Formats: sequence, C-alpha cells, structure tokens
Amino acid sequence: MSDFTYFLIAAVAIFAVVDPIGTLPFFAAFTIGYAPADRRVVLHRTVLFFTSILVAFALVGKFLFAAFGFTLSAFEIAGGILLFIVAYDMLRGEIGPTKLTATDRDEAIQRRDEISVFPLAIPLLAGPGAISTVMIYAGSPSAGPLGVLAAVTGAVFTGAATFLIFRFGQRILDVLGRVGVMALTRVLGLLLAAVAVQFVITGILGVGF
Repeated sequence: MSDFTYFLIAAVAIFAVVDPIGTLPFFAAFTIGYAPADRRVVLHRTVLFFTSILVAFALVGKFLFAAFGFTLSAFEIAGGILLFIVAYDMLRGEIGPTKLTATDRDEAIQRRDEISVFPLAIPLLAGPGAISTVMIYAGSPSAGPLGVLAAVTGAVFTGAATFLIFRFGQRILDVLGRVGVMALTRVLGLLLAAVAVQFVITGILGVGF
C-alpha cells in the first residue's frame, strides 16, 4: 500500500466515523435563533475542540498502549466492534448510545453556552469511535511514523471538512432535505462498517488465531 493510499484511507475512515453530515441537523437544531456571530463562535469552538482531541489521541495513543499494557491487536478488535455498532446505528438512521441520548439533547438546548463542547464536540464528533480510529491508524506498526502523520492529517482534514459542512449547513440541508441527509449518513455507515470489519480481521490476524 502506497503512502498516499494509506493517508487517503485514514482520512476517509476518520471522516466516516466522525460523520459531520449526520451531525449537521443537530448543529442546526442547537443553534436555532442564534445570531450569525454567535453561531460562528459555536462553530469555531466546536471544530477546534474536537479536532484537538483527535490530534492529541493520535499523538499519545501509543503511550496509552504502553501505560495500560494492551496490544494494538486487542485495541483493533475492540475498536472494530465499537465502530461496527456505530455503523449499524448509522445504517438504521439512529445515533445510538455512543453518540447522543434524548436526555442529552434536552439538556443541551437548556445550556446553549456549552454546546460547542458538549454535545457537539464530545460525543457527537469526537466520540469513542473516532478516538479509537485515530489511535489505531496512528499506532499501526506497519505504517511507523507515517501512521501518526496519517492520523493527524486525517483529523485535520475532517476538522476542515466539518467546518465547511457546518458553515454552509443550512444551505446543504435546504438542498438535500431530510431524506438526502439520511441517505448520505447510510452511505457513510456502510463505509464505516467495512472499515470496522477490516479492523477486526487485522486484529485477529495479529493475535495469530
């Protein structure tokens, strides 16, 4: 696999699990009634915060492996299972427990000053699935230092793409409509399911079953 291909796969996988298109309706709902300047503040803080979280885990993920004593293969299997659950929920058109609950949505509406951190940045964007993905790509022994760079690049790319999607989100929603957003979310869910299965296969092969 070429370096470019590895970078591309990492970027697509991170973008798919973060799923900014599927999260767009929540961003639009949470910022209803905001002045344009206030909406931009929420947007900037959300993107900066969730991107920083993913980059941080990409950089220190291997140290966490060493500190807790688990192998990359174990993390790949666990992360793959987690990603598949998220992908399954996306394919069914549901957010799922690793994303956002109904109670979380009600509380977020009441605490609008905090929504850029919770629930938008965490757990809607930088959820367990996204964190697992960047750690797996960054810690891949076959990729070496390029793995960390690919994970960081993928996180930054996803942050930039999320900014653009949220920035022009209302226009996108008007063009796509609810059905269009649901269709795209399901496509991303299918891609994510394939990535999740590959993670599990790679982890099992690494264990030596």
